[in-house]
Amino acid sequence: MVRTAMAMAGLDALLVTDPSNQAWLTGYDGWSFYVHQGVIVTQDADPIWWGRSQDTNGALRTVWMQDDCVIGYSDDHVQSDVKHPMEDLARHLDGLGIRNLGVEMDNYYFSAKAFSVLLQALPNIGFADATGMVNWQRTVKSETELTYMRKAAMISEKVINGLLDRVEPGVPKNEIVAEIYRDAIRGVEGAWGDYPAIVPLLPSGANAAAPHLTWDGTPFVSGEATFFEISGCYRRYHAPLCRTLFLGTPPEDMKRAEAALVEGLDAGIDAARAGNRACDVARALDACLQKAGIERAARCGYPIGLSYPPDWGERTISLRADDETILEPNMTFHLMPGLWTKKWGLEITESIRICETGRAETFSNMPRELFAKP
Repeated sequence: MVRTAMAMAGLDALLVTDPSNQAWLTGYDGWSFYVHQGVIVTQDADPIWWGRSQDTNGALRTVWMQDDCVIGYSDDHVQSDVKHPMEDLARHLDGLGIRNLGVEMDNYYFSAKAFSVLLQALPNIGFADATGMVNWQRTVKSETELTYMRKAAMISEKVINGLLDRVEPGVPKNEIVAEIYRDAIRGVEGAWGDYPAIVPLLPSGANAAAPHLTWDGTPFVSGEATFFEISGCYRRYHAPLCRTLFLGTPPEDMKRAEAALVEGLDAGIDAARAGNRACDVARALDACLQKAGIERAARCGYPIGLSYPPDWGERTISLRADDETILEPNMTFHLMPGLWTKKWGLEITESIRICETGRAETFSNMPRELFAKP
C-alpha cells in the first residue's frame, strides 16, 4: 500500500520519521525518538531502519527485517554543533541512487534543521512533502490491530472505574494520577499495560474550560466537575475514553448539556456507518447539540490506533462538518465531542469501529453519563 502511494506520487524512496509510522512499517519499538531516526522505504528492497548507534540493538530486537537493514550513526552526531545526523543519513541515501525522496515535512520529529542539512547534502535529489502518506495507509485496521484495541479499551474501563471509586473531596490530584498509572500499567487479565501517548488530563471547575490541562497537587473539592481524558494502551494501540465526575449535585445547565451530549453521541455512533462520510457523523451529533442551544467550533473526533507521544491520533481524517472522507469497515475513531464553557468542562466520549454493516461498534461498555458523588 505504501509503495503504491509512493509510485502515485512519483517517489522512488520515502523517509519516515514519525515513530508511529516507523513501528507500523517495521515493528520498531523504543523510547529513542528524541534523537533523529527514521525508516527508508524504497520500491525494490526491505525497509532500512536508521538511527543512533546505541539504539540499533533495540532495532535488531524489534524489527522484522534482516540485521543488514539496521544501520546506525556514531554518537558524536548527537546534539553536536559540528555534526548532524542527517549528514550520515545523506551518505546512505546518496548510495541508494535515489532521484525523488518523500519526507514527512509536518510532523513532530522532523525538524527544519534536519531538512536544511538534507537539502544541502543532497543537491541532486528532488524532495517532496509526503506528510501523512503512511498515516493514510493505517486507517483501516487488521483483525490483530482490533484485538489490541479491544484490550486497550478494557484497560481504559479499569482506569475510569478506579478513579470513580477513589476521587473524593480532599484527595490530591497527583495521588489519583498515580493510581491511574498503576491501573493502566498493570493492565487487565491477558493484557499488560503500555504507556499512553498522552498523559492523563483532569482539569476541574472553571479550569476545565481548558481542554488540555494535566494535574497538580491540589485536592478535589465539592461543587466542581472534573473530566478525565485517558486511554489504555496495549502494544502501542490506544482506545481513549473520557468521563466526567461531579462532586456534589450537578447544576441544571450541566445536566441539560449532558442530555444533549449523550443524545448526540448516540446519533453520531448511528451515523458512523460504512459508506457514510466523516461529516455525516459530525452533523448528526451537532444537530442534537444545536437543538439544545449548544454550539461547538471544534471537530468531534479523529482516527486512533498505534501511536507514540505526544498524540494518540493518527492525523488524517477529522470528524467535522467539512470532511467528506468515506468511512470504511474497520476504520477506528475517538468520537470526542467535548464541551468547554467558561464555568465548566464536560467530556463523555467513545472509541468506535466502523462495522461492515449497521452502526459503529463501541470499544467500551461504560455508561454514557455525567457521574456524580453526593
